[in-house]
Amino acid sequence: MSEGKKKIALVGNPNSGKTSLFNALTGMNQKVGNFPGVTVDKKVGGFKDSSGNGYRVIDLPGIYSLSPKSLDEEVACKVLFQPEAQEHPDGVIIVIDASNLKRNLFLATQVIDLGIPAIVALNMSDIAEKSGVSIDNKALEEKMGVPVLAINAKSKEGVSELKDRIDELQPGKVTFFRPSDKMKKLGNDLLKDILNVDHDYRAFKLSVSINRYSWLSEKKDALNRAFSDLEINPKKEEILEISERYRKIGKILPFVMAEVEPDDGPKAITAKLDKYLTHPVYGFIIFVAVFFLLFQAVFSFAAYPMDMIDYAFGWLSGAVMDALPTNMFTDFLANGIVAGIGGIVIFVPQIMILFGLVTLLEDTGYMARVSFMNDRFLRSVGMNGRSVVPLVSGFACAIPAIMAARNIDNWKERMITIMVTPLMSCSARLPVYVFLVGFIVPEEYYFGFISLQGLFMLGLYLLGLLLGIGVAWVFNLVLQNKVQSSFILELPTYRAPRWGNVWTSMINKGYTFVTEAGKVILIISILLWGLSSFGPGDAMQKVDEKYDKMAQTEQHTPQRIETMRNTEKLENSYAGIMGRAIEPAIQPLGFDWRIGIAVVTSFAAREVFVGTMSILYSVEGEADNIQALKEKMKNSVNPRTGEAYMSIPTASSLLIFYVIAMQCMSTLAITKRETNSWKWPILQFSYLTALAYIASFITYQALV
Repeated sequence: MSEGKKKIALVGNPNSGKTSLFNALTGMNQKVGNFPGVTVDKKVGGFKDSSGNGYRVIDLPGIYSLSPKSLDEEVACKVLFQPEAQEHPDGVIIVIDASNLKRNLFLATQVIDLGIPAIVALNMSDIAEKSGVSIDNKALEEKMGVPVLAINAKSKEGVSELKDRIDELQPGKVTFFRPSDKMKKLGNDLLKDILNVDHDYRAFKLSVSINRYSWLSEKKDALNRAFSDLEINPKKEEILEISERYRKIGKILPFVMAEVEPDDGPKAITAKLDKYLTHPVYGFIIFVAVFFLLFQAVFSFAAYPMDMIDYAFGWLSGAVMDALPTNMFTDFLANGIVAGIGGIVIFVPQIMILFGLVTLLEDTGYMARVSFMNDRFLRSVGMNGRSVVPLVSGFACAIPAIMAARNIDNWKERMITIMVTPLMSCSARLPVYVFLVGFIVPEEYYFGFISLQGLFMLGLYLLGLLLGIGVAWVFNLVLQNKVQSSFILELPTYRAPRWGNVWTSMINKGYTFVTEAGKVILIISILLWGLSSFGPGDAMQKVDEKYDKMAQTEQHTPQRIETMRNTEKLENSYAGIMGRAIEPAIQPLGFDWRIGIAVVTSFAAREVFVGTMSILYSVEGEADNIQALKEKMKNSVNPRTGEAYMSIPTASSLLIFYVIAMQCMSTLAITKRETNSWKWPILQFSYLTALAYIASFITYQALV
């Protein structure tokens, strides 16, 4: 997509079919990035008409009007208002939901009044006819003053014709709103001078809605003085605009709409389903069941491809070690680069499956009901109904869960959701839980099938959830809202999912993770490899010399020698030194230096904890021989306390630590990407580490 191509923006209300049209126009010729300075998705694609003319198309966030109430809406408005902006379009396709014509025409008339060349894509005419309304496209075109074309974004009907009519884009021939006499007294020249715009309606709209546009904050004082001098009330002017537009829309509708025999099937089915799906009791039970299945699907469907990726990168790492000479470069390539890339790619199946299923639920209309049911409670702790998806998804993996928080419009509610999502116990914690619970709870069953250990682990998951709610409440008190919270929600009729949308969403989210967060993860992986592979002076060389001599004596098997060599190398590495250095700080938690090393290395991935402990306790077969490791840890006595290194107080303290602590570099990387700042991941790491330390300290001291 070259810069010389005409730029076309898709504009429309949420749920108007705008994104479906974008996918129909571009196919897979699209990419997802960010708008400058913010973490709002920017979808850009390309297409050609039948004559071979190329166009660059951008899918703007859905908006209800040019008076934004959220960051997404402000971004869309900024693109439309600023001709000098990089993404300002040469023309717009205004996507209108024909089944909600009156509401959609409000935004359409505003965009036309901006003077940007436009064409109207009238979507969902089939749904409108089922509800008893037929729309005369030609009459609507005459009244709107711009070309109007009926399309069906889902079936792609009319999309090819739309491509060929892009060259008909033209500024509107009809003006739908003129400022009041008071605004005229203020003088267009004065407004244009203050706001640096050269268009009457743009100057009016920016001035009366200036509090909604953060990029104009430095202009507020000058404008407010001008309003005060002429006794103009900006809010009143906005209300006058709304009234005037709806008055004109009211005159248009009788000329373009005709009644037809309605098909009440979809609405009747929706009404019947909503009796159960939004019911205070049944609805909640169904919600839990649906998300339990979603949660299980992310686990089970992703397990096979994740195992394949793990095996493939393990094989590749081994192949590199076998093919190249044994030296530091080979180790770096195999265990630094290859393992680092593997640590990125292994998350892609979970991310793609989660977002594919979420898109499927959104397309059917169920996701809107989920947000509706949970909004009241979540709002009381600083979030909103859309926080449900990230929070529940966090039980599978915090990385796609934090990415899912992009659907939350309000800045404060999105930040709170991002900050507490890591407290949901993800799948990476499960191996640690299973390993440590065995030290605390006996393997007993109630009624022959209810596991006591299973109930204990359920309690750990609930603990994370309750802590998340409590922390969200605290953040709600501390964080200042940048914009007023608003949660506008439509409950669309239920419909079949658009499988093309599902697939496109899966591809885009997977690609975004690999290309954005993957960079940070790879850098941190290489850093951790360096800390684990190098030590001060000739410490590592001495370890090699020691075990090379031992190998010549044949006192131990080669496997046993390698296990002992790796153990001593890790002890003498910078990571080992860090583990020993933090031992005085972690002793009050019941941890020794070996646990300290495991805590440091498991920052790459929590599940590394068990493997690291296997190496440190010189268990042959490393992480595979879990039972042998447990026995060795139970029998190893701490000379300082006279108790086993892994006693019930220590295991309990360590469990609480892993429930809370931010032991995941990938999560920090995705938080940095989503917040566009290092401030938030640093704060996230700091508060979770501090909270984990305090909770572990209390747990250990209470049990010893």
